[in-house]
Amino acid sequence: MNTCILLFDDFETLDAFGPVEVFGKVDEFDLHYVSFGGGIIRDANGVKIYTTPIENIDVDIVLIPGGKGTRVLVNDENFIRKLFEICNKSRYCLSVCTGCALLAKTGLIDGKEATTNKKAFEWVASQSSHVNWVKNARWTMSGKFYTSSGVSAGIDMALGFIADIFDIHKATQIAKHIEYVWNTDKTSDTFSL
Repeated sequence: MNTCILLFDDFETLDAFGPVEVFGKVDEFDLHYVSFGGGIIRDANGVKIYTTPIENIDVDIVLIPGGKGTRVLVNDENFIRKLFEICNKSRYCLSVCTGCALLAKTGLIDGKEATTNKKAFEWVASQSSHVNWVKNARWTMSGKFYTSSGVSAGIDMALGFIADIFDIHKATQIAKHIEYVWNTDKTSDTFSL
């Protein structure tokens, strides 16, 4: 499955590369670092990543990280339109942290459960009143859409996604391999307290 990590300037590093660490352990996933138009993208720490144009790939799974860049992109109609097209065609769409603000702006998760970073929850929720926002969730799943709380919660969501589309054994083995204590209860996020 073509698994596309959709990057944009000022994305949050762990939002993308936490799930990448999990997805990289799945033989069935072919990872692609992509952006709209391709080229060099800088994360919030100034790390440069070379990306392929997402337009050149048949996307099965798309991962949308959060970060400071989302604050600008929620108002970029061209970006939101392209994101709608990619997410609408994909088999699965996952967002981490404030990446959910971008997903919410597409309208694709209207009427669906979603969550996001607890520190930015009100701002993200203000992007769409049609989403069923779940403040206490570590991550959510509504059909093909997965959303997670802040930063490290993307790793928990990625493992939950693997458990859903493969099995719990595979997810548990990956968690052990990366020496990660997986928060398996998606309904409870200690950071929501």
